[in-house]
Amino acid sequence: MFLHIGKNVSIPLKNVIAIYDIKNKKNDEFILAMKERIEDISKSLPKSCIVTDNKIYISSISASTLYNRSIGQNFMAVNK
Repeated sequence: MFLHIGKNVSIPLKNVIAIYDIKNKKNDEFILAMKERIEDISKSLPKSCIVTDNKIYISSISASTLYNRSIGQNFMAVNK
């Protein structure tokens, strides 16, 4: 099963490790430390970070919306 995270990008749920809210990608320590693995798909203001086993995505869709999209698929997201 897949999770649509924005901008025509869908990722396999089995690869998702965590999803969390971000306010500013320039001030998020984790994102700064992992910048070589990041794919920014946010069209505007970034709202969430999706951590997978091989890539980190920055999305303009909120973590709570991504969680709600995945509930029916027995998936658990992390919100901070």
